[in-house]
Amino acid sequence: MRIDAMNQVSQLYQQTGTKRVAKTASTSVSDKLELSQLGRDMQVAKAAVKASPDVRADRVAELKAQVANGTYSVSDDDLAAKLAGAFAI
Repeated sequence: MRIDAMNQVSQLYQQTGTKRVAKTASTSVSDKLELSQLGRDMQVAKAAVKASPDVRADRVAELKAQVANGTYSVSDDDLAAKLAGAFAI
C-alpha cells in the first residue's frame, strides 16, 4: 500500500468542502404562449357557437304555427331523400 497516494487522496477530500456562492441577482423569466392565426380563428368560432342558442325559437314558432294551421307540408321527394340519407351506410 502506498501511503503517499493515501495522503493525496485525503488532501483532495479535505479541499472539497461546501463553498458558499454569492447570491446573484434574480432574473425574471416568464412563460409565453403564442397562438397561431388558425388557433385564434378557432377561438373566435368557438365563442360564437357558444353564444348562439341551441334552438332557433323563431323557426320553431313558425313551424308550430304552420302545423296548427294545417299549412305545413313536406315534399315526398324531400322526405324520401332525408330517409335514404339517414339509413345510408
